[in-house]
Amino acid sequence: MAASMNQALGPQSLGAGGPLGGAQLGPMGSQQQQLGLAQQQQDFDPVQRYRMLIPQLKESLQNLMKIAALNLAQNTNIDNGQKIGDGGVQRFDKSLEEFYALCDQLELCLRLAYECLSQSYDSAKHSPTLVPTATKPDAVQTESLPYTQYLGMIKSQISCAKDIHNALLECSKKIMGKTPTSQGVLH
Repeated sequence: MAASMNQALGPQSLGAGGPLGGAQLGPMGSQQQQLGLAQQQQDFDPVQRYRMLIPQLKESLQNLMKIAALNLAQNTNIDNGQKIGDGGVQRFDKSLEEFYALCDQLELCLRLAYECLSQSYDSAKHSPTLVPTATKPDAVQTESLPYTQYLGMIKSQISCAKDIHNALLECSKKIMGKTPTSQGVLH
């Protein structure tokens, strides 16, 4: 388990300057630094993190089942009156806790991936065309919007959101029996 944890953590877990703790010099140091950056980028990607956690979860489940079987065999032997030494049997609750912790991490990765995907869909739905950046004006695509049209689209979206807010505010005041006033209306 410790070997798989070291593999999952990657090269940045070895210390400040590599396996020897000193500063890295030469091309090998830059390769390890790039590998560390790639590892950090993978940590932010929920899908990559999920893929890294699956083998750990499998190993944790195997360990959990092995400990459960050993504990069950020991309890059966005790119930049958056979005396067996208490040494060597691991605690079931600790391995179960480790398994649940990995399950929680996987759940968080999946929720984050779902949120990213849903934000991507919403972005494509509400702003389907791109705005060219000022740093690359020559790379203007045919389906991109000029900045002035983009501003107009954003202003119309803000106006629509204000209209919805005001309508909901008026509706809630009518439900509560109050007459609408201009206090809560956005301007």
